[in-house]
Amino acid sequence: MSGTLYLCATPIGNLEDITLRVLRVLKEADLIAAEDTRNSRKLLNHFEIHTPLTSYHEYNRVEKAHELIDQLLAGKDIALITDAGTPGISDPGEVLAQFALEQGITVTSLPGASACVTALSVSGQSARRFAFEGFLPAEKKARRAVLEMLKEETRTIVLYESPHHLLKTLKDLLGELGERSVTICRELTKIHEEIRKSTLSDVINYYTDNEPRGEYVLVLAGADEKELLEKQQAQYQELAVAAHVAQYEAAGMDRKEAMKAAARDRGVGKREIYQALQERDQDE
Repeated sequence: MSGTLYLCATPIGNLEDITLRVLRVLKEADLIAAEDTRNSRKLLNHFEIHTPLTSYHEYNRVEKAHELIDQLLAGKDIALITDAGTPGISDPGEVLAQFALEQGITVTSLPGASACVTALSVSGQSARRFAFEGFLPAEKKARRAVLEMLKEETRTIVLYESPHHLLKTLKDLLGELGERSVTICRELTKIHEEIRKSTLSDVINYYTDNEPRGEYVLVLAGADEKELLEKQQAQYQELAVAAHVAQYEAAGMDRKEAMKAAARDRGVGKREIYQALQERDQDE
């Protein structure tokens, strides 16, 4: 029988934020796969855990995953840990979990600390619906494409950022998305934890004068649904009703469905669409 892959959440700062279950599994596993063995060894030494350790990180995530899969298939239990937080979340562990599931290997998650959820819970932003984006792409074209998609994202947006790129990211967000409410969470659960809720403009001014230090999670308010709807409706007003309905008909809708869809887009009743089409037919 194959072994089990355990995805073990580790503290994002405060070492007390580790579960008894994670400690037990780390001690009982045959092998611990860690993103940074030097960093993880400090954690393991603190809790007097002496399980064999191997590296599994972004640069060997595919090749090493195959090696670990072979060991799991041979019956070994492997505990996967990341530098901090939950494996697989903005982390190469997602590749190993995917491969393991494809091979029919049991994969289980041992929940615990997550910077994304921790920041969201303390942000003061709406947490009913949110979109996690992790780190924005560094490459300019890919970065702009992501920001373009986020313009009309109405859910709260959660991003990770390093101190060296924080100011650039804040300026990019302001430039592409416009002014938004944002909560900057710094060094979560650590001694110098700081939660700063303000606007993009204000935090840009702050970090222009104060050098960013530590790791950051940005919790950004989504686009205003009412304003977005009004903008979309205004754009549709520039399109003739007949052309609007024709677009939906070309997509395969019948006349009734197309009229209903056009009315919804324009924020009017279906009767108004019908009358506009009638008037056009009379004019012709």
